[in-house]
Amino acid sequence: MRQFDLTPYRRSAIGFDRLFDMLEASTRQANAENYPPFNLERIADDRYRITLAVAGFSRDAIEIVAQQNLLLVKGNKDDGAQNAGAFLHVGIANRSFERRFELADYVRVDDARMNDGLLTIDLVREVPEAMKPKTIAIKAGAPLAAVERNVEKAA
Repeated sequence: MRQFDLTPYRRSAIGFDRLFDMLEASTRQANAENYPPFNLERIADDRYRITLAVAGFSRDAIEIVAQQNLLLVKGNKDDGAQNAGAFLHVGIANRSFERRFELADYVRVDDARMNDGLLTIDLVREVPEAMKPKTIAIKAGAPLAAVERNVEKAA
């Protein structure tokens, strides 16, 4: 993957530090391991779904932690139980994992379910009322009179 130099943008874009840091971190992690496999899905304009293939993990072995702008999914597997049998071939990945997802502002976890080896995490974006666009009614009539200030002149 290409390395992008964001330095010129950092000089002129104020307040976007978190976005630039996230872009740079994602390019560094592009070569990271892709276990467990997952799908990202847009359900509606403000709803998203993450589906992770976690076959072999129980609900108790998976931990989901939602922090501000970060979703962390951890799977803990007991390494001693794997060596119990004499395998001729091991093709099913059965190891602990940690998967991080950067979340946009106002995105929160709505639900998490596990069925048939798939962990489904539903996310919803809830923008506060104060941040939503408002339609301003246009009134008829003359504009309001300007407020005059009485300023005493220095003598």
